[in-house]
Formats: sequence, structure tokens, C-alpha cells
Amino acid sequence: MSITIIKNGIADSLQDEGRFGYSGYGINPGGVTDKFAARTANYLVGNDENATVMELHFPGPQILFEQNALISITGADMQPTINGELVDCWRPLMVRKNSLLQFSKLSTGAWAYLGVHGGFEANEWLGSYSTNLKAGAGGWMGRQLQKGDELHFGEMQFYYPVLLSDEQSWMGLPWRADISDTYHNNHEIFIVKGAEWNSLTSESQQKIRDNKFSILPSSDRMGYQFKGSPLEKNETNEMVSAAVNFGTIQLLLGGQLIVLMSDHQTTGGYPRIANVITAHLPKLAQLKTGDAVQFKLVDIATAELLFLAQQKHLQILHRSCHDQLKKYVCTALT
Repeated sequence: MSITIIKNGIADSLQDEGRFGYSGYGINPGGVTDKFAARTANYLVGNDENATVMELHFPGPQILFEQNALISITGADMQPTINGELVDCWRPLMVRKNSLLQFSKLSTGAWAYLGVHGGFEANEWLGSYSTNLKAGAGGWMGRQLQKGDELHFGEMQFYYPVLLSDEQSWMGLPWRADISDTYHNNHEIFIVKGAEWNSLTSESQQKIRDNKFSILPSSDRMGYQFKGSPLEKNETNEMVSAAVNFGTIQLLLGGQLIVLMSDHQTTGGYPRIANVITAHLPKLAQLKTGDAVQFKLVDIATAELLFLAQQKHLQILHRSCHDQLKKYVCTALT
């Protein structure tokens, strides 16, 4: 089972949820930028949450399906088409062999995910199939996808003749993921106080609550940089480098903010003034250059409740998709 990249996009790579346990060696977890969207892409096609997906940025690639496939496209709405027909995001799609998937324009979001039943085959490095571009390891040959790459995926378990008529190149299955809670009010991002929150002046602490901050073009998978009213510290002393993670908000020289993203470094010497709550990292990931963000300070209890609610939602989605997909499995393969 395989697909071929007919034309590569600007930043296509194979990713899973990341590699953990190596931060002490300076190797960051990496992995997908929007874990909610990536997990959903996998659940919709019957995979476990950590199956390898393709992470896409606009302009997206052109992909030829060399074999029949069950796919899903989640995250950013890049107006995907199959053989020129617009298809839905956030639902499972049966795709016929020799069909061409393209992305026509960016409607909403920043990062899209292509999941395929069986998961993409990739190179393992330190227990993960995620692409680490700086190390040139994992994923697909340790690099972004290029024109001519032929990617393989797991064995198909679905009987196509029942689902696709001769004239159909694709068909959407009759259910889709509910994302209304996860991406609701997407420009409001909840944060909790960081280890160096009290290093800020009281005026600057209030600025974070009251002001909006816009995402700069220099933002990438390592960090989203923001432009806003400059913030100030109580003292000018430098701090010793300390551990950071996905969602850590640091105060840079000049008083501007950066939120560390999936390819963040393992330690940093800038004040860690706050952290984006885990449940709002998907919302943050899908913001793009120029978007304005309003940070809202919440307590740990609120962050935990929202995280647990999101995990419960994903568990229900996983079970629901599993039960629905059982109807389409070829009995000869079960």
C-alpha cells in the first residue's frame, strides 16, 4: 500500500506524538504540533493515537494514491480536493486507487494532518517515528517530504466494492468528529503562572491579562513569537538555564514573548513567566501569522478540568469510530 508525492508542499513531514525520555541528552520530544487534530485523524481511520501521520502546512502537497485507502484530514482547513472535488475535513474518506489529493487554499488554521488506515511506515529513532529535522533522523529519511517520495502504509482491512461504485473516486463515511469545544473562541488562550511569573513587574503582569499579542512571521515549529506591548522585569539579573516544555511562555530580551512549540529546545535561559494549558495547545497551534491572542490567567484546577474533559472527549471518539468502522471490515481479514 503506498502513495506518491507528486508535488511537495512547503513543510510536509511524518510525525507521531513524539519521543520522550531524552531531554537530558538535549533531544527534544518533537512530534505533531496539534496533538488533538493528529489523534483525531488516527481515530477516524481506526488507528491507535500514536500511529504516524503526515503533518502539512500550506501550500500543501499533491498526493497520488497508488492503492485504495481509508484516510482522514484534520486540523487546518486547506480546502482539500480529490480529483478536483472538494472533500470534508474531520471525517473518514474512502479513496480509490489512482486518485489525486490536492489542497486548494487555506481557509482556517495552520497545520493539517493526513491520517491513513494502517499508519504511514517510517524510520524509527529513539522510540519514535517523528521526523527530527535538526538531527536528520526519524520519519521519512529524517527530512521533509519531497517530490517523488513513495510512502507506504499498513494493510487495508476494508472491502471497497461495497463502498465505492465504479464511477466514484472517493466517498465520505457517514460520521465526523465534533471539534466545537476544542477550537471554540480560538483567539483566547488560557495560561497558568510560570516559575518566573513574579520576576515581572506588577504592571507587566497586568499587561499580559489586558493586552492582545499578535503572532509574528518568524514563528515556526520551535516557537510562536509574539508582538505586543513590551513587558518588564523587576530585576535585570540573568537566570540559569532551566527546563522548558511545549507551551512554556518565555520573556525575551526587549520585552516580547515567545511560546515554545513542538520542536522547542530542552532548556532555556529566558524567564518562564507562564505556560499555556495543555487543553489550549491545539487552539494555539492552529493560529497563524498576524492572528491576535488574548491570554487569560487561570488556576491549575481549571487547567486540569479542561484537560480531563478533552481526554474524555477523545476516548469517546476513539470508541465510537472503532465501533462504526467494524461494519466495514472485510470478514476474511478479521
